[in-house]
Amino acid sequence: MVPGPELRAGELAVVLGEGSRARYRVREELARVGFPTDAVGETPDATGLLVFGADGALQPERSRLEVDLRTLESDSSRRDGYVRNNTLETSSFPTAVFVPREARGLPWPLPGAGEVTFQLEGDMTVHGVTKPLVWEVTAQLNGESATGQAKTSFTFEVFEMTKPQVFVVISVDENIRLELDFIAGVTRGA
Repeated sequence: MVPGPELRAGELAVVLGEGSRARYRVREELARVGFPTDAVGETPDATGLLVFGADGALQPERSRLEVDLRTLESDSSRRDGYVRNNTLETSSFPTAVFVPREARGLPWPLPGAGEVTFQLEGDMTVHGVTKPLVWEVTAQLNGESATGQAKTSFTFEVFEMTKPQVFVVISVDENIRLELDFIAGVTRGA
């Protein structure tokens, strides 16, 4: 878990904790299967925090989410090697980083319990390319903790990645779906 930041009165921090998992989903059709399925790669190596000022504004200079792409694993070590070496090029670009700028639709003050849905807008860096991105977030708040999922999608082209092309793969969809299942601590400044 990322250590929580020093908070002033009225500020709030959400810190990703152990048990959070990031994953990608890409629709593919393999020659040996004969029908489309999702290739899913997942990692537990997701860290980060969101810091909100007393007015509820997200503080980008104090907020950051990061995923170690070198530890993504699917049901195929061959796929994993190809994705790491050719698509993500993790030896040069080992992480994906998201710097949030705005939490559109997040109620403020943040309730102590219940479900909230909002859009987390910011800048995502993958494969050495930074682009604006929006995540759809659903969170269940319970006092000093939050659980939920954030989802977004984009094409290989957005981050200048090469779509997998190998003889055992008939087709790969252009769209990459990302998901973050999070378990987080919620800290309020006194």
